[in-house]
Amino acid sequence: MPYEKVGKNEPVCIADEVPFDIPESWEWVRLGEIFQHNTGKALNASNRSGELLTYITTSNLYWNRFELHPLREMYFSESEIEKCTAIKGDLLVCEGGDIGRSAIWPYDKGIRIQNHIHRLRSYSEICTEYYYYLFFLYKHAGWIGGKGIGIKGLSANALHSLIFPLPPLHEQYSIVTKIKELEPLLEKYAQSEKQLNNLNAQFPEILKKSILQEAVQGKLVPQNPTDESASVLLERIRAEKQKLIAEGKIKKDKHESIIFRRDNSHYEKLDGIEHCIDDEIPFDIPESWVWVRFFSVIDIATNLVRPDTYADYMHIAPDNIEKATGVLLECRTVQQDKVVSPNHMFYKGQIIYSKIRPLLRKAVIAPFDGLCSADMYPLNTSVNKEYLLRYILSDTFNLQVATTMSSRVKMPKINQDELSNILIPIPPIQEQERIISRVKELFDKITLI
Repeated sequence: MPYEKVGKNEPVCIADEVPFDIPESWEWVRLGEIFQHNTGKALNASNRSGELLTYITTSNLYWNRFELHPLREMYFSESEIEKCTAIKGDLLVCEGGDIGRSAIWPYDKGIRIQNHIHRLRSYSEICTEYYYYLFFLYKHAGWIGGKGIGIKGLSANALHSLIFPLPPLHEQYSIVTKIKELEPLLEKYAQSEKQLNNLNAQFPEILKKSILQEAVQGKLVPQNPTDESASVLLERIRAEKQKLIAEGKIKKDKHESIIFRRDNSHYEKLDGIEHCIDDEIPFDIPESWVWVRFFSVIDIATNLVRPDTYADYMHIAPDNIEKATGVLLECRTVQQDKVVSPNHMFYKGQIIYSKIRPLLRKAVIAPFDGLCSADMYPLNTSVNKEYLLRYILSDTFNLQVATTMSSRVKMPKINQDELSNILIPIPPIQEQERIISRVKELFDKITLI
C-alpha cells in the first residue's frame, strides 16, 4: 500500500489516489517535487510599461506541437519576462479548455506565456518527454478534466498535487523510446478502428441496399412456376390504360413501348420501330419477369392547385421525407407551412417522389390525402406500390436517374421525359407480394443489429 509523509506528520495511506500499481523500483511522487512551476502573465491591455513582446496562449498550444500563427504582443516588465518565459525543454500545460493539453517547447528562442499556461521546468535531470506522455495518459484516461475522481481543472495547487509514477531515469528514457517505436503502429490501429467504426455505423444501410438489389433482380425469393407471367399482367395494364384513354380519364402516351426478348437479346418496339436495347438493360431477370419503361406502368399525376383552398390539408415537401428509406417524417398543414405557391394535390396510396435532388432518393407512399411541393411528383401505378417504392429506392434506379437527368449546377432535377424512360423490372404480381413480405421481414431483423 502506498503511503505519503508530509512534514512531521504521520504517514497516511494514499491508495485511493494512485490509479494503478507500479514496479518495486518506482516511486509515486507529487508533480511539485519534480518541477518548478510558473504561470504566465494575465492579459492587461491598459498596461503599457515594460517591453512589448510576443506571447502564446492556449490557442497556440496543442498536443505535442505549437501553432505560432498568429502571435500576439503584450508589455512585460523585466521581472515578468523571467517569470513568464519558456525556454527550450520546458513542458507547457494548459490550465483550461482542453485541460492538461501539453507540449515541450522545442525552439532555441524563448517565448512568453499567458496566465492560462503552466510552465514546468525540472529541478534536476529527468526525461521531460516521459512526463508529456503521462499528461497525455492522464487526460485521455479521464484522470485530468474527466468525470468521477478526475481533476476538473489545473490550478497551481491542483497541478502541484498531481501524483505521478517515477521510474529510474534510464527507464524513463527507455519508455519514451518504446512509445516512439509504437506510435506508427498506434496510428495505423487508430485508423483501422475508425474505419471499422464507420463500417459498423454504415453496415445496416449497406445491407438494406444489398437486399433491395437482390430483390429487384429476382434473387431474393424463389420463382414459382404456377405464378401468372408478368407479361400477362402487362397486357392487362395496357388494356386498362386503353379503356381509360377511351373514356377520356387519362391522356394517351406520346409513345408506346413494348420490350421483348428474341435470340437472347432485348428489343424495344417504340412507335412501331424495333431496335436492340441490350446496352440499356442493367442486369438479367428471371424468365417470368419483364422490362418496361417507367411510363408504361406509372402515371405522373400532376395536379396543381392553389393552396389557400386547402389550408387544413397535410403538406409534404422533400424535407419531410427521409432520404433512401421511404419513411415520412413529421408533417404540418398547408397553413402551418405557410404555403403560397401552387402545389400538387395527391391522394392516399400514391407514391410521392421528389424530382429535385433526386439522388437523395426521397420517395414515400402517401398515408393520407394532401398537397405536395411542386418539386415532387404524385405517381399512380398498376403494379404493387410497395414493390415500386423499393425499386425507386434501389441503386439500379438511382444509377439510371444519375445517368439520364438534366444537371443543374446548384439544384439538379429530373423532368418527366427523363423519368419516363427509366427501365423497371416487373415480376409476376404474386412474386411482387412475396418480395415485399421478405424485404419487410429482413429489414425488421436489421433494426435489431
